[in-house]
Amino acid sequence: MKKIKITQVRSAVDRPIRQKRSLVALGLRKMHQTVEHEATPQILGIVDSVKHLVSVEEL
Repeated sequence: MKKIKITQVRSAVDRPIRQKRSLVALGLRKMHQTVEHEATPQILGIVDSVKHLVSVEEL
């Protein structure tokens, strides 16, 4: 399965609680932190909900 690299590029301050929890679910806690995940439909859905806060690249 494909992997994706997700990096938080914008702050979660003053964002709705659902967006903050989505970032935590992805494993992102700090700015410019990067995590790798399998490109499952569940992960892609979470990424889509916070696409304005993260950058995504395929590996």
